[in-house]
Amino acid sequence: MKRHIALALVFILSFPLSTLSVPPQPQTLKELKTKRQAHQKPKLAPDLAEMLEQDDQQSLTFGQIRQNRRALISRKTTPPTRLNGLTLPSTDVPAEEKQSFIVQMNGTTPEVVLQEKLALLGGRINQKLDRAGLLVIEAPRAAIRQIAADSNIAYVSPDRLLGATTSGYVERVSGRADMLRLSGCDKIDGADMNVAVLDSGIWGEHHSIGDRLLTGVDFTGRGLTKSDPFGHGTHVASLAIGKPHVSKGAYEGLAPGAKVVNLRVLDAEGRGSVSWALNAINWLMTNAAKNKIRVVNMSFGAAAVDSYKNDPLCQAVRRLVNVGMVVVVAAGNDGKTSNGKKIYGRIHSPGNEPSAITVGAANTRGTDTRNDDGIATFSSRGPTRSSYVDANGVRRYDNLIKPDLVATGNKLVGAAADNNYLIRNYPDTNAYVSNGANHNQMLMSGTSMAAPVVAGAAALVLQANPTLTPNLVKAVLMYTAQPLKGYNMFEQGAGQLNVAGAVQLAKLIRTDLMANTLRGAALLKSALPTPQANVINGETCYWGQAIIADHTFFYGSALMTKWQGIYRLGTVLGDGTILRDGIILGDKTLMSDGVQMAEGPVTTGGSGVVFADSTLLAKGVVFADGSLLADGIILGDGILRGDGITLGDGTILGDRIRSLGVLANGDDTPTMPVIKDDGSIID
Repeated sequence: MKRHIALALVFILSFPLSTLSVPPQPQTLKELKTKRQAHQKPKLAPDLAEMLEQDDQQSLTFGQIRQNRRALISRKTTPPTRLNGLTLPSTDVPAEEKQSFIVQMNGTTPEVVLQEKLALLGGRINQKLDRAGLLVIEAPRAAIRQIAADSNIAYVSPDRLLGATTSGYVERVSGRADMLRLSGCDKIDGADMNVAVLDSGIWGEHHSIGDRLLTGVDFTGRGLTKSDPFGHGTHVASLAIGKPHVSKGAYEGLAPGAKVVNLRVLDAEGRGSVSWALNAINWLMTNAAKNKIRVVNMSFGAAAVDSYKNDPLCQAVRRLVNVGMVVVVAAGNDGKTSNGKKIYGRIHSPGNEPSAITVGAANTRGTDTRNDDGIATFSSRGPTRSSYVDANGVRRYDNLIKPDLVATGNKLVGAAADNNYLIRNYPDTNAYVSNGANHNQMLMSGTSMAAPVVAGAAALVLQANPTLTPNLVKAVLMYTAQPLKGYNMFEQGAGQLNVAGAVQLAKLIRTDLMANTLRGAALLKSALPTPQANVINGETCYWGQAIIADHTFFYGSALMTKWQGIYRLGTVLGDGTILRDGIILGDKTLMSDGVQMAEGPVTTGGSGVVFADSTLLAKGVVFADGSLLADGIILGDGILRGDGITLGDGTILGDRIRSLGVLANGDDTPTMPVIKDDGSIID
């Protein structure tokens, strides 16, 4: 039975839990739809396809749709989302009104030709992202099927709404304070490993930021490059790179020597569009090198509807990783329903992208020690339930294990932007650390806060060894993470961040490794430590010695003693596995001997599913020991209806207030110590 594959979750979860022209007259939308050839790969995103289904239920002509506009408007339940001139598609927007869509190209048609064809259908090209092969267009939804029929167009998706997911304490609980005491590590602070923060802006006047703000670009169209009216981005940036200036260093970020680049993609209410984020990523592809950007933080998310293979935001993240940038993203704050029931399958986009480091939130309960740490109830759990429909009409789910790891993310104190939306509307977020605006702090919770902690850690790892590829950085962070007992991999990934271990391991890795280094060659300059553990705040924290890889995980010291093919640029860690007939197999062209795949029984039945039960990691801690999917809800179709998700508008809307409530309140457990600017502790 050896080599029986544990985690055959793809098999377990795979079942559901013509050329542009002037439209002929009169032709119905249903007639246009039925012209699609049988077995043709779908070119419309699932939520867009459903919107179009609703539009043509009565087989209306374009003229009839226009005549019924008043009736369509009268059935609105929520106002359309309009962001600085953009109208985001939803069923609450009349089908003939111009809306914003993202088009993926597969041909080389000149822009002027496409522009002329779109003009005939009442549309236009709004933006062209040359590096990505993407267009952002404005067109009536009623014309989308004809637009998608063009042979040069591969895929069309709505321009979806983004939202914020929203010796200091963080320094101590992450292990950075203990890292500084390791031999040769006392100067590691992230210098020259700058972090780009895609968020709501960064208030450069705050003294936790100050000269750490390198430059800024506003992609919302408001021109705000040094301010943050929402308040989210400033807090996020301070957790990653904050200076030890306020409250005698109590709120120092993970990489205080790194600088931050402010790429504003969320507006004054924490909303943005996928097209804004794509523009920011396009800017990074051109400007990252001259700004020494090695790490990108995205503490936002859109609904993960499309498979990562089709999602334009996921594809953009993959491009960043492929050119050498580490991309850290928030998992999302949808780990429970509105009535508190645990839920699985709510990882946000781009957290469903395999190359990204997707971060969940741990709850440290306000203590420095780890023996009481757990997963925050709000932290989104895997597997990813984004999907696509194949050429035979069968829906296929990605079902990736996410998040990749977790970091502290409950009730963290960080920099407060002056007069920001969150403090005005949620006064309890104000930490009242100082009467001076440029020293004041705020309390926030969420995977939005956990992500910049990992982003800061990635900057430290890269300073320790600048030659590491993004895949190796991700592998090092996961390999040294500490699994939390009682939580499965869909909740914690590889475990809780251990900065001391990650930097220690990064310094051991050779600096002369190349893409063509032979698989199985020595990875380290010297032996791994014995034991593979660090002492953090007086506790021995054992490395999990495991790497999440799409639908399974690898474990064993050979992951870090031998060069693996999956560490090179242009691959993802999951390329070490192949999927055949629902069974996960090891791909020996990418893995070397000595690496083991998850083994042990996979049991199914009325009691739930245990994944990798009896696989021992981290000195006797068992991954998924007694953790059953039966203790929560697993999504059957990738979209949970009736619990705050409105299919078609691409965002978690009905519970935007609930989502902001997570930022403001978090889990009802003790907060990290709140220390005033004079050094006194606020009770």
